[in-house]
Amino acid sequence: MVWEVLAELEDTAGRTAIERSIDAIPVVGGRLRPERSAPDGRNGFLEPEILIAEEDRRLVRLDRAGVPFAFDSYHEFHLEPIDGGRRTRLLQRETARGALVPLAFDERRLEREFEERNRTIRERAESRARA
Repeated sequence: MVWEVLAELEDTAGRTAIERSIDAIPVVGGRLRPERSAPDGRNGFLEPEILIAEEDRRLVRLDRAGVPFAFDSYHEFHLEPIDGGRRTRLLQRETARGALVPLAFDERRLEREFEERNRTIRERAESRARA
């Protein structure tokens, strides 16, 4: 269930505020073209690339703002079966590097986005499991 929710990148309803329009299927080397709009109205454009897509296990993407090393953000989702496979633990992390990171990094905003993303994924997966 959790992998299905992560893989539905073309479904923008309920996505986090910073991921309003992504239309792609997660395949290694695939590029996503999200137009990002943050809750505070800031707009930016990143061109994420899927680096790893291991079904039901792991999804890793690199978000890059223009040129390499200006702002590179690695976003990882790891799925762990728990309770004998009846449930799934979702772990995610993001690592940002580059010259623009000190200007663009907002820890509180990032934490809110992670919480929103986790809540959305959990609600969708649990809703499907009950259906």
